[in-house]
Amino acid sequence: GCARDWDGLTCWPRATFGEVVKVPCPRFFEEITNIHGSFLQRNCTQEAYWSEPFPPYDIACGFDEGSSKGPEDQKSYYSAFWRVYTAGYAASVTSLITALIVFAAFRKFHCTRNYIHMHLFVSFILRAIAVFTKDAVLFADETMDHCLMSTVSCKAAVAFFQFSILANFFWLLIEGIYLQTLLLLTFVSDKQYVWWFIFTGWGAPTAVMFAWVLTRIHRQNTGCWDDDENGVMLWIIKGPILLTVLINFIIFINVIRILVHKLKSQEGGGSHSSHFVRLAKSTLLLIPLFGVHYIVFAFFPESTGLEARLYIELGLGSFQGFVVALLYCFSNAEVQSELKKQLCKWQYQEYLNFTHKHRTLSRENSPVNYVTQLSLLEKISPKRKISVRQNGVTSV
Repeated sequence: GCARDWDGLTCWPRATFGEVVKVPCPRFFEEITNIHGSFLQRNCTQEAYWSEPFPPYDIACGFDEGSSKGPEDQKSYYSAFWRVYTAGYAASVTSLITALIVFAAFRKFHCTRNYIHMHLFVSFILRAIAVFTKDAVLFADETMDHCLMSTVSCKAAVAFFQFSILANFFWLLIEGIYLQTLLLLTFVSDKQYVWWFIFTGWGAPTAVMFAWVLTRIHRQNTGCWDDDENGVMLWIIKGPILLTVLINFIIFINVIRILVHKLKSQEGGGSHSSHFVRLAKSTLLLIPLFGVHYIVFAFFPESTGLEARLYIELGLGSFQGFVVALLYCFSNAEVQSELKKQLCKWQYQEYLNFTHKHRTLSRENSPVNYVTQLSLLEKISPKRKISVRQNGVTSV
């Protein structure tokens, strides 16, 4: 029969002599033409050669070769977009690692609120690393045969990517739940919830991934696990993510309601403009923390508004870690004050070290010290010792 074949656009499965194989059009053609449900066919001839696809790609998939938005244009568009989200994730990783070091280095910041922030930072870092790993393993080599690519390393890269996405969404949910707890239960000790938060934030994604990997192995162990999934596989991952997004959105609305109530009670007869500005600032701070922007496309099919989805989920999402680190570490007045104190302390220590060295050098080079050193040398000089002995003998 005919071996599995990658024609540069589609993977054709193994077929017997005379068999006609039918596959759907590549997804990126659907993204260009917005035509769905089209199919291509190839015949496995008696000479064990694949026939040309029929109908041809341009006819079967509705692609007009004269269109200005061809595959090459689409490729350059995605290449430019890859640069954008790579820069975003790189900025996020750098700022998040710095924020982690700041929170870990100062004992003053060792509290439940910052512990949860640190776990959220780690989840963003893992997500960025997973994106870089997946890109390196799956898309580094353009000549790679995607039909034959079914290695343990590429499956592990995709599984790690899925786990990091899940962990990130769960820790966004933990942030929302913790803030809600603080607002509703003012006098309760929050330390008792820390381990429950940690267990949920890392344990739930691990359990979901374990179920997904087992289901993949036994029901759809094809390719690198990055192909289109059937209903069960899709919802094992997508279901918990949608649930966290929905719960976080409800918490977000409730937190805004509580903030409006608190701001109204504080304002009294104050100006409405000041009240609006404070509410707007609070809302803008909460959006990256809760990941509320994901609600825009959360419940729509993957093919809906693809370009807008890419801008929001990949473009803006890649910078989300950077914004979170900026807002909840570097722009925090408490962190800035502590860093200024530490900087002043270092400067003062450097000043003390400098003055100590200067005094030591001045003492060593002073005339008095020079005379003292000459006197000491004279006392221990061998010639002086001999002269003393001779004088002693003469006197006797």
